[in-house]
Amino acid sequence: MTERAELVFFEGCPHVAQARRELARALRECGLPPTWREWDTTRAETPVSLKGYGSPTVLVEGKDVTGGTSGSGMGCAIAGAPRAAVIVAALKRKGS
Repeated sequence: MTERAELVFFEGCPHVAQARRELARALRECGLPPTWREWDTTRAETPVSLKGYGSPTVLVEGKDVTGGTSGSGMGCAIAGAPRAAVIVAALKRKGS
């Protein structure tokens, strides 16, 4: 079963700290505990299906909150970290 919220990133990404803050804020705004699963795309235990996402990507129930899809390799998310409002909207769509 997929975790409710996941953060996909690679170590050294300049946007990952902001993504963590935005994700924590969004979960709190939805009345959920600020906990999630993290996946570092450079680590062997990260599922291959997640390794193509840009860093940082926030997934809610396995779907990118910005509507993006997994690509073919490691890269930076051009827009940076998704904002809390976008994450909140995704959480609400999933019936949290």
